[in-house]
Amino acid sequence: MIKKEAMFWKQIGKEKTVQCQLCPHFCTLKEGERGRCRVRENKKGKLISLVYGKPCSLSLDPIEKKPLYHFLPGELALSIATVGCNLRCLHCQNWEISQSSDISSIEISPKKVIEEVKKNDVKIISYTYTEPTIFYEYMLNIAKLAKKSGIKNTIVSNGFINPEPLKKLCKYIDGANIDLKSINNEFYKNICKARVKPVLESLKILKEKEVWIEITNLLIPTLNDKKKNIKSLVLWIKKNLGTHVPLHFTAFYPSYKLLNLPATPLKTLKEAKDIATKAGMKYVYIGNISDEEGSSTFCPKCDSILIKRKLFSATENNLKEGKCPKCNEKIEGVWH
Repeated sequence: MIKKEAMFWKQIGKEKTVQCQLCPHFCTLKEGERGRCRVRENKKGKLISLVYGKPCSLSLDPIEKKPLYHFLPGELALSIATVGCNLRCLHCQNWEISQSSDISSIEISPKKVIEEVKKNDVKIISYTYTEPTIFYEYMLNIAKLAKKSGIKNTIVSNGFINPEPLKKLCKYIDGANIDLKSINNEFYKNICKARVKPVLESLKILKEKEVWIEITNLLIPTLNDKKKNIKSLVLWIKKNLGTHVPLHFTAFYPSYKLLNLPATPLKTLKEAKDIATKAGMKYVYIGNISDEEGSSTFCPKCDSILIKRKLFSATENNLKEGKCPKCNEKIEGVWH
């Protein structure tokens, strides 16, 4: 098994106790203990990443599936993940791998990942499926090689990471979809076993470092779908990130430990989109449900259809050098 010393940790006291400083949990670990992520372990007084070079998933996906709608539409991304996560979301759709501590037996070096990208002639790597923060060292080394080769890097993340490691990562990341689960800290505390403030700080850092940002808000019936909560979330985004950040309201389906709740009705998603649009957000989408109009991009000035999407793929792209062909309005995004 590949074992690599982790970044962002310190020793505590004279005993071989360490404190991980990668994410806001700041796990303090005695020898042999693992952090909340289950994949970072104190080995003889050193913090070790158990998943370095050990992906549990490596596959090709449309970039729209992340979802990233304003980032090279129509392109495929090589998606990579290891087991583990630093959150405990009761509704996790990938809980079999995110909540697992069963380390993969596959070994793929960063160099081999880049070779796979080139072999498949794709332009993007996406660190996704679980939480890329927990395989930070592996992601960082892949991203460095990718950048040298002109390959773009994207993360699909819960944003629960400390400022220092995030700022270091931002040097190599081109785009991010951050899962802002709610603006309500009680939701984070009760449903995810985390806090919302570090996620909001991460979004501010990504903006400051000029990483392309898109935000996903999964609406769960009875838990975070109240109109006042949606409006508060939208207004925070507008104030702190601007009106051009694409916002994806996506449908929940019963999974993991929330099998007792119903799926999100399309009506709820449309109401959320209406709230965000009326608040001034330019690009608001409906996802994880069949609704072609809700997943397509329209010009915020003249309402012309710019990018049509169906089943997580862009089927038609009418943009001309990042602008609306009808009124010449600039459409924010990464288009080349």
